[in-house]
Amino acid sequence: MEISKIRKAVIPAAGFGTRVLPASKSIPKEMLPIVDKPAIQYIVEEAVKSGITDILIITNRGKGAIEDHFDHSFELEANLEAKGQNDVLQEMNSLANLANIFYIRQKETHGLGHAVLCAKQFVGNDPFAVLYGDDVIIGEDPAIGQLCRAYEQYGKGVVGIKEVTREAIIKYSSMNVAHLQGNMYGIDDMIEKPSPDKIMSLFSILGRCVLTPEIFEILINTPNGAGGELQLTDAMRTLARRDGMIGVDFTGKRYDMGNKLGILQANIEVGLTHKEIGNDLKEYLKQLAKTLY
Repeated sequence: MEISKIRKAVIPAAGFGTRVLPASKSIPKEMLPIVDKPAIQYIVEEAVKSGITDILIITNRGKGAIEDHFDHSFELEANLEAKGQNDVLQEMNSLANLANIFYIRQKETHGLGHAVLCAKQFVGNDPFAVLYGDDVIIGEDPAIGQLCRAYEQYGKGVVGIKEVTREAIIKYSSMNVAHLQGNMYGIDDMIEKPSPDKIMSLFSILGRCVLTPEIFEILINTPNGAGGELQLTDAMRTLARRDGMIGVDFTGKRYDMGNKLGILQANIEVGLTHKEIGNDLKEYLKQLAKTLY
């Protein structure tokens, strides 16, 4: 069987961002900046660098700023051209042409599984990537690209996994893993938000997966799980038990943009490597560190 390359991606971005209120009351959390780019731009750029051409962003009411960000702003572009700011103008034009970006509204938020189910018509019969809207992963090798290569190698659903602490695992998911090679693992079971006695390992899904269209039929027949919502992990558990899945312990630094500390960490660490402000920020932090006890 010929394995198709991943050309489609789904970015669920319909959450309310309650962990970062009040900032997310009027600004979608996906639009909160990391230095000078909103979080969701990093996610879209990661997908594009991985060879993905068609992206569906799942939004809801109040998320129009996301659509505006990836569109042309002719008044702004004319202003930049008149001022001769050609470098910025080129950046704005490229932003509007990153990929074929589509949008659909999740009219009621019933969990990540429900959000992915909204993408059924967009996906059709193709394998597809899912990049969680809360998770920005920065590294030389795009994280979702690492998962796409694993799919091409094994022809199975793939999840991006990292080891977390025993205290953190109960907030995420837990995988039953067997090492295959390098940073790849076979997965035959998983559980969402496990109680301490149900922890399978300290490997958890963090922000990325590649799925086959079979997941939609599974989602349709999956009852609501943790939090009374349709959990994508529960559907993937069925897939893992039936066909097996692959876990990739991806390289790159993950930032939880649904978490206040995660947002601050992202801005500081990305800021330190930023060509315009990196050196000044480093000097500022050195001076600030002298005042901390």
